[in-house]
Amino acid sequence: EVQLWESGGGLVEPGGSLTLSCSASGFAFSTTHMSWVRQAPGKEVERVAAISYDGLRTWYPDSVKGRFTISRDNFKNMVYLRLDSLKTEDTAVYHCGKDWSGVGILGQGTQVTVSP
Repeated sequence: EVQLWESGGGLVEPGGSLTLSCSASGFAFSTTHMSWVRQAPGKEVERVAAISYDGLRTWYPDSVKGRFTISRDNFKNMVYLRLDSLKTEDTAVYHCGKDWSGVGILGQGTQVTVSP
């Protein structure tokens, strides 16, 4: 059974930082591209990062490029998302995804709230 478990969310002030973690199990993690998506209330799901199975290729939309960093540890079956220079508009539930596109299996998510 595929399981994705996110953690690390919380309340942070604008300009602050957080690191989200996703623990994966139930599939061949080291040969699977991974992604992070977010969903804010009333908004569509937005993919915010993707990483190739070997960690050599990453992708970010312009909205987070230069502020978010995705990484992975294939020995620990973990994928991470470092969030820097956070803005109020980054407030959302963040999910990790079991593919490059972010439209496949997602975890339950972790809430990130950016507020003064």
